[in-house]
Amino acid sequence: MKIAAAYIRVSTEDQTELSPDSQIKQIREYAKAHDYVVPDEYIFRDDGISGRTARKRPAFNTMIGTAKLTPKPFEAILLWKFSRFARNREDSIVYKSMLRKLGIEVISISEPTGDDKMSVLIEAMIEAMDEYYSINLAEEVKRGMLEKLSRGKCVNSAPIGYVYKEGELIIDDEKADIVRRVYDEYMSGKPMKRIAQDLNTDGIKTLYGNPFENRTVEYILRNPLYAGKLRYTPGGGSKSHYHSDKETMVVEGTHEPIIDPEYWANVQKKIMDNKKIYSKYQRDTSVKHSIMLRGLVRCSACGSLLIKSSYDGMQCGAYTKGKCDLSHFIKISKLDYAVISAIENLDINGSIEIATRQDTKTQKGYDKYDKLIKREYVKLDRIKEAYQNGIDTLDEYKSNKQKITSEIERLEALKAKLPKVIVEDPKKVLEERRQEFLRLVHNPETPKEKLNSSLRSFVEKIVFNRLNTSVAIYYYV
Repeated sequence: MKIAAAYIRVSTEDQTELSPDSQIKQIREYAKAHDYVVPDEYIFRDDGISGRTARKRPAFNTMIGTAKLTPKPFEAILLWKFSRFARNREDSIVYKSMLRKLGIEVISISEPTGDDKMSVLIEAMIEAMDEYYSINLAEEVKRGMLEKLSRGKCVNSAPIGYVYKEGELIIDDEKADIVRRVYDEYMSGKPMKRIAQDLNTDGIKTLYGNPFENRTVEYILRNPLYAGKLRYTPGGGSKSHYHSDKETMVVEGTHEPIIDPEYWANVQKKIMDNKKIYSKYQRDTSVKHSIMLRGLVRCSACGSLLIKSSYDGMQCGAYTKGKCDLSHFIKISKLDYAVISAIENLDINGSIEIATRQDTKTQKGYDKYDKLIKREYVKLDRIKEAYQNGIDTLDEYKSNKQKITSEIERLEALKAKLPKVIVEDPKKVLEERRQEFLRLVHNPETPKEKLNSSLRSFVEKIVFNRLNTSVAIYYYV
């Protein structure tokens, strides 16, 4: 028996498709008839999501990522229809080609095609019809939204501070106070980062139950809906949030504003003025900063990475977004000195903890066979479950069990032929890599990237504690 994955997608736009449970039921029936097993962990499901793009389908992306694992986890992906996989021919071609190279087949259980040339044309025609349907539907939806917008009605989901009632946008009194608080605190001089931190400290969550960040606060401050206007960009896009898309429309709405329009305009002016004042401190994204400790240092308060900040320093990445309460700012030169000193003064013969990572070719061979054997044991569980649920007969169960057991024995025999893993002396290896780093770090000609690479060969992570300005280094080999 072969292992297969199932991809289930139901969009809110199509009322003619089967429910998720019905799709799963039909896929399992097809799998049984064609000698496949579909484990529960390989059922990937996106509910209420369009198939026009793969980027916004989390389960689809997880499935594609799983398919790339070695050894391959399944032989095929079963769908109810090809339209479940994609309604965009470009996405379909890219992902199907990638899966074929991995030896994974994409099968529509209700639109059977073969491997001949004519079947390729039929499959392409089916996908073209699906894409036409999707594009036509999108045009109809866009037309309806523009018509609704012309009547001053909101066409987007209700932001924090509002709710829909009988199709009308009305103020949510409790959440509206959060919006007013954000505006008032910003106009009083409090930075967006501090506003986000204070909201999080008070246990206030965003509309979707997440912590506040700088961008969340800025979105609230720059949303004209709070001033009684409606903003809509055909096709969407993140730029439309800030009026920078040339197609963005802003019209008068019929809903009650939470923020006085004149007050809202003053907030916009202050935002733009602040951006001009502090623009010289903004990061130049065209320059890649070379830092010895890049990607290695973590905040002792929340565990986030320290990143390059202004004034030649490093700061907790979560703190810069308003998600960590404790600043971990430190000058790069000072942090470099602390880490180098700690490594120089390391007592290699003392009671030091060293994590071991055996990345040898032999170990990889063991891992490969362990994964393959584990897959076979999963198959054993599935066929037993199929027999207990009355799906397979006793003879079918015995036959499948014999095949799988024989395969396990074959894999165990191959694994036994691998040479034994030689475990090196961790302290000896650590000392060799430490000395190589010290040799490089004391050479002023050594590039920062090379020092970073050398550190990564024996340092797993560095935790910086701002309260006592100390570093804790975790070693591995």
